[in-house]
Amino acid sequence: MRVYELAKELGLTSKALLAELASLDVAAKNHMGALSEADIAKVRDKHRAPVPEPSPKAEPAPKSVQEPAAPPPAAPPPQGKPSVRDARSSRSASRVRPGASAPQKHAGKPISTPGSASGKKLPGKAVISVRGPVGVKDLAAMMGIRPNELIADLMAMNIFAAIHQIVDVRVAREVAEKRGFEFRHEKKLDEHRQAQKRQQDDTVEQEDRAEDLVPRSPVVTFLGHVDHGKTSLLDRIRKTKVAAGESGGITQHIGAYTVETQGARITFLDTPGHAAFTAMRARGAQLTDIAVLIVAADDGIMPQTKEAIDHARAAQTAIIVAINKIDLPGANVANVMKQLQAHDLAPEEWGGETICCPVSAETGEGIDHLLEMIVLQAEILELKANPRRRAAGYVIEARLEPGMGPTANLLVKSGTLKVGDIVLCGALHGKVKALISDQGIKLKSAPPSTPVKCLGLSGVPEAGTEFSVCSDERVARTAAQTTKEAYRTRDLDGVQKATLDTLLTQMEKSDVKQLNLIVKADTQGSIEAVIQSLNEIKSDKAILNILHTGTGNITGNDIMLASASRAVVAGFYVSKEPGIDAMAKHEGVEIRLYRVIYELIDDVRDAMVGLLAPKIEEHVLGRAEIRQVFTMGKRNKVAGCMVIKGRVNAKARVRVLRNNETLHEGRIASLKRFQDDAAEVRESMECGIRLDKFLDFSEGDLLEFYELEEVKQTL
Repeated sequence: MRVYELAKELGLTSKALLAELASLDVAAKNHMGALSEADIAKVRDKHRAPVPEPSPKAEPAPKSVQEPAAPPPAAPPPQGKPSVRDARSSRSASRVRPGASAPQKHAGKPISTPGSASGKKLPGKAVISVRGPVGVKDLAAMMGIRPNELIADLMAMNIFAAIHQIVDVRVAREVAEKRGFEFRHEKKLDEHRQAQKRQQDDTVEQEDRAEDLVPRSPVVTFLGHVDHGKTSLLDRIRKTKVAAGESGGITQHIGAYTVETQGARITFLDTPGHAAFTAMRARGAQLTDIAVLIVAADDGIMPQTKEAIDHARAAQTAIIVAINKIDLPGANVANVMKQLQAHDLAPEEWGGETICCPVSAETGEGIDHLLEMIVLQAEILELKANPRRRAAGYVIEARLEPGMGPTANLLVKSGTLKVGDIVLCGALHGKVKALISDQGIKLKSAPPSTPVKCLGLSGVPEAGTEFSVCSDERVARTAAQTTKEAYRTRDLDGVQKATLDTLLTQMEKSDVKQLNLIVKADTQGSIEAVIQSLNEIKSDKAILNILHTGTGNITGNDIMLASASRAVVAGFYVSKEPGIDAMAKHEGVEIRLYRVIYELIDDVRDAMVGLLAPKIEEHVLGRAEIRQVFTMGKRNKVAGCMVIKGRVNAKARVRVLRNNETLHEGRIASLKRFQDDAAEVRESMECGIRLDKFLDFSEGDLLEFYELEEVKQTL
C-alpha cells in the first residue's frame, strides 16, 4: 500500500501522514512511497487507540498554536504581525490620502501642455515644460511657431520628421534652446499614474489575508508532441469529440475545459503540439499549476516534447507524465521511461520523483489512475486563492465573433469575476456583459481557476495579456488610455536622419524582392503563431513584409489595403464577407484561405521563391575544330569540323573561339553528317556546320557548344 492510499483510508492528507510516519521512524520518501505491512499496522494501531481519548491526537498541537493567532487582532500590544500589517496599511493610507487628487487631475493628459511657456519666465528665457513624449505639432505650439518652421529647423539638423511624429527629447531640447527657450522634461505624470496603480494593487493585495484563502481547483495543461494524443486523451476525459473538429487532426487553439472527477474539480488547458505553436505552448505552461506531459508509447520523446519539458521547467510547474497509446502493438513503456530518465525525469518506479501513468485514450485504460494522481498532486501543492477579492487572471484566447463582437477566453486565477465588473485588459477595457462556460452555459460569476468566455471588451486583446477588475470605469479608461499611448510611442519609428549611409541602404534594399502580406485569423493566438512562423523565414534575397494583421473575416478594407500595396491576403480559419470575391477580382488582389498552418507557411515560402528570377546555368556539351571552310554561294559558308570533345547538338548554342577569345555567340543554322541532316554528332566524328548570321570564321577556329538551363532559386 502507498502513502496516499493509507492517508485516504485514515481521512488524512498525504502531507500530514508523512509527518506522522516520520515521528514513528518510518522511512517514506513522498506520497507515492510504498509501506510495509508492519508500518501500516503500526499507523492503524495508533489511530485506533486515541479514538476514545481526545487528547493524544497528533494534529491538535499545530491547531493550538494557530488558534491564539485569531483573537490577538483585538489586543494590539501582544501580537507582532497584526501591528506590522496595521502599520503598513496606515502608511499606504497616508500615502494615498494626500496625493489622491493629484494623480486624478493629471490622469486625462497623455501629452503635456506647454504649462509655463506662456506664463513663467526666467531672467532671460521662457520655460517649456514637457511631460512624456511630445510631437512636432505640440512642440511647435509650445514655442509659438508654425509646424513648418519647426520642421525646417529639424531638416537643418539632417532630421526628417512629419507633423504628427514624436520628437526625441534630446532633439526637442536642442531646438528649444536654439529658439531661446529653457527646456524641462518632467515625468511626474507617469509617476502619478504608476503610483495610482500601485495604490490600487496594494489595496487589492491587502485583502488576501490567510483566513480569506480557500482551496482552489488545479489548472492542468496537456503538453507534448503533435499527434501524441493530447486532445484525444482529453476527449476521453470529457467524453466529447474535440479532435474531430480540428483540421488535419491537430489542435490549433488553446482550449480550456472544466471536469468534475472523484468529487474534485479540475481545469484542463489543451495546447497545440505543432512546432509553429511554441509560443502558445509556453503560455499554457505559464498559466498552469500542473503540466501533464503526453508521450506516445510507440514514438517516445520527440522535438516538441523536449520543448514542452523546457517550458514546464521554466514555469516551475509540477510535471506528471502520461504515457499514451499503450494499446498499440509497438508500444514500449520501458523505453519511454528510459528516455525520461535521460531528460532528468526519473520515474517513481525507478526511484525518481516523476509520476508516470501508462494510459490509452482509445480504450480508456489508466484514465482513472491519471486523474487520481492529478488530484493527489494538487493536494500536495496546497493551491489556494481568495474568492472575495476583485478578479484577476489571464487571457487564454481572444477573437472577433459574428453577433457577439470581441470575445475573450479568460482564466480567473484569483478573485471572482462577475457580470457587470469593469475589466482592464492591457490597452482595452469594458464592462462584462456576459460570462459563458466551456459548455455554453451563461454564468453570473466565475470563481478562481475557472475558464470563461467574456463579452463586453472594447476590442480583441492579445493572448496571454493579464486582466484585472477595476473599482470603476473611469480608472479602467484612464489606465487603458495610458497603455495605449505607451504602445503608440513604442510603435512610432520617430524621426529618421537623412545621411548618405541610409540613402545607400535604401537603394540597395530596393533591389531586393519583397512580398507584401496581410494576415487575418480567427484568434489572436493564431495570429501570434502564424507571425512567429513567418518571421522564421530568413532570406537575403527576398523580404517578407507583413503589412497588417487582424482577427475576423476578410473585409473590404483588407482588399483596398492589399490593392494599394500590392499585397496578398492570407486568411487562417476565417472566411470572406459577401461581395469580397468580386471586389478582389476587380482590384486584382489574390486571397488564399487556410485551415492548416504549415500549408500557409509553405505557400508563403513558395511565393517568396517565385519572386526571385531563376538562375541561368551554362552546361558545355562539346567542342569541334574547324578543319576546312566551304563556300556555298556569296552568302553562305559551311565549316567542315571534327568533334574533338563531347558532342554537338543541332539545338545547342554555339560560341566561336579564336585564340581563346570569343568572336561570336549564336545558334546553329544547320548540322549535317555527309549529305544528311543530323540531330547530334558525337566525339571523333566529322560534320558540316552552318552558323546563323555569322560567316567570319576560318580554319583552326574552335566551336564550343553549350546549353542554358534555368535553375529555380532558393531562399
